[in-house]
Amino acid sequence: MKRILITGANSYIGTSFEKWIGQWPEEYQVNTVETRNGQWNELDFSIYDVVLHVAGIAHIKETKENQHLYYLVNRDLAFDVAKKASEEGVKQFILLSSMSVYGLEKGIIDKTTPLTPKNAYGHSKMEAEIAIEKMNSNDFTVTILRPPMIYGKGCKGNYQTLSKFAKKTPVFPTVNSKRSMIYIDNLSEYIRYLIDHKLNGLFCPQNNEYTNIHDLVKVVANNSNNKIKFIGILNPFVDLLINKLNNSIVSKVFGDLIYDKDSFSLSEFNENNEYTKIPFEETIRLTEEQVLNYEK
Repeated sequence: MKRILITGANSYIGTSFEKWIGQWPEEYQVNTVETRNGQWNELDFSIYDVVLHVAGIAHIKETKENQHLYYLVNRDLAFDVAKKASEEGVKQFILLSSMSVYGLEKGIIDKTTPLTPKNAYGHSKMEAEIAIEKMNSNDFTVTILRPPMIYGKGCKGNYQTLSKFAKKTPVFPTVNSKRSMIYIDNLSEYIRYLIDHKLNGLFCPQNNEYTNIHDLVKVVANNSNNKIKFIGILNPFVDLLINKLNNSIVSKVFGDLIYDKDSFSLSEFNENNEYTKIPFEETIRLTEEQVLNYEK
């Protein structure tokens, strides 16, 4: 039996992973610990095989006044937890990082893409990666995850913004932009695979197929009975905003931002990428059902 400690009690990814892995109670024992009150530092880590560190600051507006908090939590806390895990004999440390370390709003990311974070969130995640990766050894496996946009039941962040827009807008361009995304249960299964095989290094998980934003908006609109019209005449204006005005919001919605599949694939370990358990349209339906419940 694998004994897993999740640092970051009540976090979205942590609670989702705990629920997912609960399907195999005979194979995994999972505990969680709060990191905000220092409780983690009093815990005996030596009884655990794996520490999954998901505690962090995200989805809050960044200001000059709170920038230091990103480094205190996303970098310093992560390092301190990893150091304790290493010193107390934990065999594997999994760090949840982010696609934000690349600092890109559009483009194709592969193994040669440099890290150029544009904000404190991305910088703090990058610095945590650099510090913790140095701890990797034969006795202490360091696994770093850089997921793209995560969506699922109860999710926060960019997906929620896009979902609300898709439910209200009467028109949408037919731009075929692509995004790397991952459904929360697929991410949980991906993490389970990394634990089962004790894989070290950098991993950028995503659904098997890129998400076409046009298709995503269509599925969300259908689920909410929004009679949306897709109009190709809007496409040139979108292209102008992306290419000429360098509009950040427009780029996030309509620009391509993907992980190169050949660079970041589990195929060398898992030929069929079997962590993708649920078809795309079904993942959106499941996500939207929960979103609608929250909105009532």
